[in-house]
Amino acid sequence: MMKPTRWLVLRVGRPPGEDEAGLLAEGLLALGGRAVWEEEGALVTHLAPEGQEEAFARATLERLRDLAGRTLAIETSWQPHEDWAESWKRGLAPRRITNRLVVTPSWEPVQAAPDDVVVVLDPGMAFGNAEHGTTRGCLRLLDRVLGEGERVLDVGSGSGILSIAAARLGAGEVVAVEGDPLAWETLKENLDRNGVSGRVTLLREWATAGSLARMGPFQGVLANLEAGVLGPLLPGLGAAVVPGGWVVLSGLLEPDLEALVGQAARLGLERVGLDADGEWRSLLLRQTGTGPRADQERAAGAL
Repeated sequence: MMKPTRWLVLRVGRPPGEDEAGLLAEGLLALGGRAVWEEEGALVTHLAPEGQEEAFARATLERLRDLAGRTLAIETSWQPHEDWAESWKRGLAPRRITNRLVVTPSWEPVQAAPDDVVVVLDPGMAFGNAEHGTTRGCLRLLDRVLGEGERVLDVGSGSGILSIAAARLGAGEVVAVEGDPLAWETLKENLDRNGVSGRVTLLREWATAGSLARMGPFQGVLANLEAGVLGPLLPGLGAAVVPGGWVVLSGLLEPDLEALVGQAARLGLERVGLDADGEWRSLLLRQTGTGPRADQERAAGAL
């Protein structure tokens, strides 16, 4: 997919409740939004048009109203790519995520301590920067659980922030899976910028439970996606990780947790940690090896 000449801007009135706002943000991402942020009482995202622009705008509004199931206050406009490329940079700044992990935009200087692990990032048209609670949650859990030399899978790697952090924190090999063509160029540039291209293998595809099961074995798995995507992929994620290995999942709201934790338990994945960042939740699971693993692998392989 070529870079768009302009972007469809959606401004949707923010619901009053945190859970409702989180679900709306998740819906905007599901529509193809590159990121979602709050601005003057509205949730805002940008979408790259597919096909005829005005027809795409009408179809997007219809899908958004169907997802919401109610009337929404929606404003639309178009923004030239050059303006968009500058607008998403506003508000991004160096962030300390843990006592040793720092994420900084490529255009901002950062003062790092000698023992700091610094990830230099240009999100571009890919999802994934330290301004989003799901990414921060994944990074904190990753720093907590990653072992030196481990083989790690990053599903839906976006900007590459989690793959880069894993490599910089000591992973021996990282496999990054990303199917979004608009993210691909940014992902490769970020790997080169951080000097980890030699330890990160890129797979340009949309993951399925079956494809993930066949990629293993891994000592650790990262998946910062949406709740509606994580559920179908979970059998493959569980099959890809070794007994005793770990799985970090994010893109979750509080109402999503109970069902996903229950599904994980049936696959032998035990909940061992939880990170809360605003309305977003990130889960740390451990593969106990006690679930129906053979059945799990056959089920994932059939998908």
